[in-house]
Amino acid sequence: MTVKYKSIRFTPGFACRDEVLGVVNDYLSRQPEPRPFVERDLAGCVFHFHTLDLRLLRRDIETLGERVPVSSSESREAGAILRVIYDEVSKIGSYGVRAGRRQYVDFDVERKVRNRKDKERNRSKYYYARDNDFSPVAHPLPPELTDQIICGDSLEVLKRFPPNSIDLILTSPPYNFGLEYDRQDDAHRWERYFERLFAIFDECIRVLKYGGRIAVNIQPLFSDYIPSHHIISNFFIGRKMIWKGEILWEKNNYNCKYTAWGSWKSPSSPYLKYTWEFIEVFAKGSLKKSGSPENADITADEFKKWVVAKWNIAPERNMKKYGHPAMFPEELAVRVIKLFSFVGDVVLDPFNGAGTTTAVARKLGRRFVGIDVSQEYCDTARERGWSAWHDKVIGLESPLERLSKTTDEKATSP
Repeated sequence: MTVKYKSIRFTPGFACRDEVLGVVNDYLSRQPEPRPFVERDLAGCVFHFHTLDLRLLRRDIETLGERVPVSSSESREAGAILRVIYDEVSKIGSYGVRAGRRQYVDFDVERKVRNRKDKERNRSKYYYARDNDFSPVAHPLPPELTDQIICGDSLEVLKRFPPNSIDLILTSPPYNFGLEYDRQDDAHRWERYFERLFAIFDECIRVLKYGGRIAVNIQPLFSDYIPSHHIISNFFIGRKMIWKGEILWEKNNYNCKYTAWGSWKSPSSPYLKYTWEFIEVFAKGSLKKSGSPENADITADEFKKWVVAKWNIAPERNMKKYGHPAMFPEELAVRVIKLFSFVGDVVLDPFNGAGTTTAVARKLGRRFVGIDVSQEYCDTARERGWSAWHDKVIGLESPLERLSKTTDEKATSP
């Protein structure tokens, strides 16, 4: 195979004698393969190179300039040529680095490796999700469940959804659901909280399409020293979901009051403060989601800004207006929905609350499903954008009864 070289032409200020070029090429022969070399042309000299060890080149210059007899003109001239070479290649800003050596040719196509898929499998890329049994077959969401706010228990509601029917799930689990039953049993309250939450997340995984994403906004329960973001991430990894990334939502010191110090000025037990929350993102079965490029509505500037996984977004200012104590802002929902879904996709929030996810999904041309147990929140969610869609908030029985009847009719039809 022919080796490609990069070339630099230069004039050293003296004639490039064969004896001098011989000394230069003797020293250059110590460089890594493919070997660089110097030859003469009409204007002076030409240096051909591919990969260089600049530290070795510097040492050779020192050897020729300082450790040889002054009377050796060939050595002095060879050192001068190597110095010109060193100065010229040091001006080059585009190169790759491998094993401490600079590669100047084809360094930008190194990623185009043959048999990339086989090599990725051999190095166990997301090894923890390799042996999943997820089906790639998608199922349509029934019309009676599409573009709906459904009031009911998410665990029961989701059981009626067909598998592989949702493109994106964006949610922020409440910190208190299911805990009202455990007030007299504090020793097990968080175990039961996560048991209940994970039962709902299991249904979320089931209804998520192959290649679909789930994004969970969560904050550590630092008052009880519970790293909920890690616990939730470990759950999804244990279910063979692929960890796609973690976004830090920086709230700009919001709610970080200097009132709880822990052990004041002592390493005994200082209290750490968080000015951010986490968004844990997982994919089902594949990191790549199917969709038409025409249905991608994210701009170039948005994409470049949002893939930097630290988002500085002010917290929601209208929580009193909507009567909800823990809402994420619409800007957060906009970024997640545009970054991880296409126009026309189905977006689900199983803890829809006052309806931020579903309101933003509708504004961005996505279909939506919001589920919440609170009738008050369902009413608020409807008021935020769907008065033109229905005359009233859909209750648990209405859409699911129709779905059950349709299923029963199919089952009993001859």
